[in-house]
Order: sequence, then C-alpha cells, then structure tokens
Amino acid sequence: MRLLLVEDDPLLVEGLASQLEKAGFSVDVTGTAKAAIILGEQEDYRAGVLDLGLPDGNGLDVLRHWRSNNAHFPVLILTARGDWQDKVNGLKAGADDYLAKPFQAEELIARLHAIVRRSEGRGQSSLRAGRFELDENRQNLKLPDGSEHSLTGTEFRLLRCLMSRPGHVFSKEQLMEQLYNLNESPSDNIIEAYIRRLRKLVGAETITTRRGQGYLFHDAP
Repeated sequence: MRLLLVEDDPLLVEGLASQLEKAGFSVDVTGTAKAAIILGEQEDYRAGVLDLGLPDGNGLDVLRHWRSNNAHFPVLILTARGDWQDKVNGLKAGADDYLAKPFQAEELIARLHAIVRRSEGRGQSSLRAGRFELDENRQNLKLPDGSEHSLTGTEFRLLRCLMSRPGHVFSKEQLMEQLYNLNESPSDNIIEAYIRRLRKLVGAETITTRRGQGYLFHDAP
C-alpha cells in the first residue's frame, strides 16, 4: 500500500518511515511543498501524511492543489498541538483526519488504516475476499479451513492490493508501484516470485494470470 509522507524534520521522518513500512506501507518521503505537489499528482498513493509547516510553502496549499487536480487519496494532516484553526482549515481543504504533534506512531498508523478503510467503503480492520480474510493489524491470512499464516511485509502488501479489488486485473507495473517506493529498484521478475509464493497458500485458481495484462484475485466462495 503506497503512502506519501510529506515532512521536513529528518529525525521524525527516519523513525516514522520505518514504522510505517513495518505496518505494511511502501513509503515515499519528501520535505518540500513543490515535490509533494508533483508526487501527489503523478503517483498512485493510497494515503498521505502531510505536515502543514513546510520550508517552501504551506501544507494546506499542497492539499488544495491535490484536490483541485483530482488527487483524491485520503490525507492525514499533522498540526501543532492545540491549534484548532489549522485542524478546521485542513478539514475544509479536503483532509480526512488530523493529528497534533507530538504524537505516538501507533496512533498515526491506526488513524491511517481507518481513513484507508473508509475510502474503500469498509469499517473493519480485516479485508475479506471470498473464503479468505486478511488481518491488517497482524499481517496474517486466514484460510478457509480456519488456519492462519503470517506474511512477510512484501507478501502482505501484494495480497492486500489484490484482495482490495477482487476480480480486477492488476498489471505488473501497478503492483510494483504499490509494493516499492521510488528509491527501491527491485528486479523485473520479483512480482512473479511473490505470486508463486502466495499461490502456495491460496491456490493457483485463486490468483490467476491474464496473459499480457496482469493478475487477479478470485473471490468466489
């Protein structure tokens, strides 16, 4: 699940990006309003974390620009503690939630999962597709026979992407975008390798290949 973190504090970024990745996000980071505007429009993000105080502009202007240019991924804004006007202005500009600094990373991650769930039209922390259930908090998969299997971070992100839209064909390029950030350079055959690993869990008939198009997850009961 691809996420854009817009924050210019290097110490905060270092710790937060690591914890976001452990929580199942593939994180792109920028500390400027200019780069944030470009990335938000060009990349396919599932969520964003946006600090309002940036060195070259106001985060609210970034958010307004995104929304006016059809970048509608859910956004959580970071505000100064007690500054209620920032919170109100952020929500009016199109933010989905806010969090005051300083904050606990666990709360930020929980809020991010919540706004992503709302954007997908569901209220639970588990993702169901047919006979399978994916637990976002524990990053494990419950099989039809009731057994549970822990997933690696990459396996979790890949399966979450496929199960989020059962029956939809995802191209290899789309899956790569959700699994890896802009600084990573995975090999061309990495998707095939992880698809093979997941098929050992769910069965080859559950994740199928559309030749020349990509992969899809069948949700038939």
